[in-house]
Amino acid sequence: MKLQHFKKKFFKELSGIFPETEIQSFFNLLIKFRLNLTRIEVALQTEFVINENDLNFLQNAELELKKQVPIQYIIGETEFYGITFKVNNSVLIPRPETEELVNWIVSDYQNETALKILDFGTGSGCIAISLAKFFPKAQIYAVDVSSEALEIAKTNAINNNVNINFVEANILDIEILEEKYDIIVSNPPYVRELEKELMHQNVLDNEPHLALFVKDENPLIFYNKIADLAIHNLTKTGSLYFEINQYLGAKMTDLLKKKGFKNCILKKDFYDVDRMIKATLA
Repeated sequence: MKLQHFKKKFFKELSGIFPETEIQSFFNLLIKFRLNLTRIEVALQTEFVINENDLNFLQNAELELKKQVPIQYIIGETEFYGITFKVNNSVLIPRPETEELVNWIVSDYQNETALKILDFGTGSGCIAISLAKFFPKAQIYAVDVSSEALEIAKTNAINNNVNINFVEANILDIEILEEKYDIIVSNPPYVRELEKELMHQNVLDNEPHLALFVKDENPLIFYNKIADLAIHNLTKTGSLYFEINQYLGAKMTDLLKKKGFKNCILKKDFYDVDRMIKATLA
């Protein structure tokens, strides 16, 4: 099949499910990933013929998109902080808001070198690995409860040529940490069950609920636990960073202040909602 014919069919099949701009984005990603063709090359090579193997992949991708499977899971990778990460449905798809959290840390510590960093709930490893790329001399530890997620994270660390100390553990079961850290960071589960109706169906149907949801009656369970550990295991000049539920910014600030944290800074993301918080003990 010629590429131009596949494109016409692709747009027709997905029309009515997605906006045309999103269909175009899906098409560009798939063609670049599978055929290594840019948008300009697609426009110029109107007679390009797709071989059978590539056509099968593209047609299967079209079927998966019709089921609203995220494009990142279909191609098995995504970009985060300028780095390519492998993803599957064992890990959340890294999001731009989390890039802002990473950038906050990078901005705060850009003149530092020998840092010790702990990432709770690492998932794909996007936070830990991005920090490792920027702070190559840092010692970085990354914890997750899911062995499947850690396999993906380990693959991403290898692919991006960084050394991360991965630990399989349930955050809630950790009683004590053996070392002190300059940075403790986490993007833990924070979506309340009551907020499910606000979420896109493709997220609910495909992304791991273990990494997304918390019970309505105790939505700050992970933050409470990590903050307790951080009190004893941050260095004197260390910082605690969280990505948070946009509706619970005030409660997060109150939780940290009651535990004795100082300089609690609540920060909005590019959607202008409360999304990150930083606190120190000094």
